[in-house]
Amino acid sequence: MSINFFYNRLSFYVLAVFVLSLVIQLCIHWIRFSKLAFTKSSPRTKPDDALEPVSVVVCARDSYEHLKELIPALLNQDYPDFEIVVVNDCSDDETGTYLEDLERHEPRIKPVQLRQHLNFFNGKKFPLSMGIKSASHDLLVLTDANCRPTSTKWLRSVVGCYGNNTEIVVGYAPYVKTGGLLNLLVRFDAVQQALLYLSAALAGKPYAGIGKNLSYRQRLFFRQKGFTSHYTMDAGDDDLFVNQAATKKNIGVHIDADNTVVCAAPASFKLWAFEQRRRNTTISKYNNGAKVLLSLHYWSQFLFYGCFIALMALPQAFSLPTEAPVAAYYYPILGGLFLLRYLTQLFIYRGTSRRLGEKGLLPGLILWDFVFALLTPVLRISGRLKASN
Repeated sequence: MSINFFYNRLSFYVLAVFVLSLVIQLCIHWIRFSKLAFTKSSPRTKPDDALEPVSVVVCARDSYEHLKELIPALLNQDYPDFEIVVVNDCSDDETGTYLEDLERHEPRIKPVQLRQHLNFFNGKKFPLSMGIKSASHDLLVLTDANCRPTSTKWLRSVVGCYGNNTEIVVGYAPYVKTGGLLNLLVRFDAVQQALLYLSAALAGKPYAGIGKNLSYRQRLFFRQKGFTSHYTMDAGDDDLFVNQAATKKNIGVHIDADNTVVCAAPASFKLWAFEQRRRNTTISKYNNGAKVLLSLHYWSQFLFYGCFIALMALPQAFSLPTEAPVAAYYYPILGGLFLLRYLTQLFIYRGTSRRLGEKGLLPGLILWDFVFALLTPVLRISGRLKASN
């Protein structure tokens, strides 16, 4: 039986966009995201005499309660030679006193006390710069005050990612798993971001990293003149620095679910949304390849769902010259294409979740993917508006 096409112009265009967005999504998942989901790589185990000294750098503002958990965990690291540089960024709580007490009893603690803010440096770029300049060792490992290592082998694992030409290592830092929808939201977003920036680094096209689990050499920081190229922006101390400093030859990737750092999740949706808008202010500074990848992914994701909903409601793109209802052919085909993307995504996210040590996210995959398909364009646009002001 032949099928005669009597298409409604609008529904035909929507169908064309739907198919195009599906093809883009499948290509991104199989060509790019699969590198994180299935590439077998792990940090090398190095003997103690091959482990160079490390400076762990942490910026803290009103973080006394967090530091009481983080500092003992860092001091307990199974690593032969390291120091902990903690920058007290004008705290109003007991952070300064706590660090001074630690310094008297623990030689590996090096506090940097900042007493006033500088107007021409925004965010934590100035305190982080002071911490890096105060570090005694060339090899730096960065994390945040509200994070903590999951094992005593974290530093060994990060340093194990360094090779002869490696100058920078990007890693993943999961949020602590708790109950509630907000926790699922922020954890799913973290996995989405990891798929983008870690798979890009594995493909030799690095563009970003996160300051919660990031390492690079002090000499690289000085060679890049620190954060001077974007010092007026609140964000970018991690992703923009990686964007300007990382190359195919000097990048390493730290993926070790057993030896990483976990971080406290944002306490409210408002705080999380603020962090997202702040993060999106830096995208305009990314290299062209990264901007194209992000735009293709986010807009094809949005158009896929938008066109799917429209095609379910609009007149069908074709009709059949039979008495059989068009839905008998139309909706199964549409559902099959939707299922194709979902199974692809499920396969990729399953592998990624295993590598990153994330659990409990797959049952809500369609829901969270749909939420972010609608939410991400709003956050990106608001981030651009914030950056332009």
